[in-house]
Amino acid sequence: MRILAIESSCDETAAAVVEDGRRALSNIIDSQVETHALYGGVVPEIASRGHMQAVARVAEAALREAECGREDIDAVAATCAPGLIGAVLVGANFGKALALGLGKPFIPVHHIRGHIAANYLAFPELEPPFLTLVASGGHSLLVMVRGYTDFEILGGTRDDAAGEAFDKVARVLGAGYPGGPKIDALARKGDAGKYTLPQSHVKDAPLDFSFSGLKTAVINLAHHAEQKGETLDREALAAAFQRAVVDTLVLRLRLAMHETGAKKLACAGGVAANSALRAALENLAGEEGCGLYLPPLGLCGDNAAMIGAQAFYEYQAGNLGASGQNAYATAEITEDICRKRG
Repeated sequence: MRILAIESSCDETAAAVVEDGRRALSNIIDSQVETHALYGGVVPEIASRGHMQAVARVAEAALREAECGREDIDAVAATCAPGLIGAVLVGANFGKALALGLGKPFIPVHHIRGHIAANYLAFPELEPPFLTLVASGGHSLLVMVRGYTDFEILGGTRDDAAGEAFDKVARVLGAGYPGGPKIDALARKGDAGKYTLPQSHVKDAPLDFSFSGLKTAVINLAHHAEQKGETLDREALAAAFQRAVVDTLVLRLRLAMHETGAKKLACAGGVAANSALRAALENLAGEEGCGLYLPPLGLCGDNAAMIGAQAFYEYQAGNLGASGQNAYATAEITEDICRKRG
C-alpha cells in the first residue's frame, strides 16, 4: 500500500510516499528555518503562508522522487493534530482535497504518533509493545506503545517541553534559532561542571517532567553575570543546561522501564537528535540490558515519511477521515482525532 503523506504542523512543509508503513520511497522537506531565525522563533502566520506556497510543490516532488503517478497512490494522509492551527489546516485541507479528487481514502494522523512511527522506517523489525521517550519542541512524554494505535501516557511535562527549553536558553545565550543544535554545538566545547543547575521533581508524579525552573535558573545566571559585568562562559552554561535536561529525561525513562518491565526502548522527536541524549540512552540500554531504537537524525525532526508510516497502521485500524475532518491545535496521543470533539 502506497500512501502520500503531508506534514505541516510547524515550520516544515513536507511530503513523502511511504509503502506499507515501513519503506519511504521519498521524503521531501521544505524548511522555513532561515526565515523564522530572523525572528528568533516560529511566527505562526508566516509559517502558514509558507505552507500554502510550498505544499503542492513538495507533494509533486515527493511523487517524482518515488517515481509514482497519482494513480499509483492508494491513500492520502496528513497531520491533523497537534500543531500551529493555521499551519496544520494547510496540510490537512490540501490532503483532504487531494484524496477527494483522486477518489482515495484520507487518513488523519496525530503528529506525535508519527514521530514514534519514524522508528518503523528505520527499524523494520520493531513491533509493539515498547516504551518511548518523546522529546520535541512542543512535547515531552513517556509513552507505552501497546499497539500501533494503542498508546498509554505514563508521564508528561507540567510546563515547558524539552525542545522549547532548548530554544529559550539558546536565545538567552545568543546562540540563535533553532536552539537544539545550537546548544548541542556549544555544549561540546564547555565544562558541564562549572555551573550548578537544579534538577526538577514533581511531587507525587515521579514520571512527569518540569523544565521551567531549569530554564529560569539559566536566565538568572545570565542576567546576574550581565549586571555584575562578569564574563559568562556560554559553552559551560550550555553544557550544564544540556546535561540537566538529559539527566532529567533519562532518569524518568529508567523509572518507567522498571515500572513497566519494558525491554525495548525507543526515542522520538527533534530532541532525539541531541548527541548527549543519544549517548545517555545508549548507556542506559547497556546498563539495563534492553533493546534501543534511535531514529537516524534525518527522521528525528518533522518530516512526512513518519506521517505516512503511522498512516498505514491507522488505515489498518479503520481510522479514516471524511471530507469534514477537522484539524486541532491540541490533542492527546491517546485521542482518536477522526472523531475528536464530535
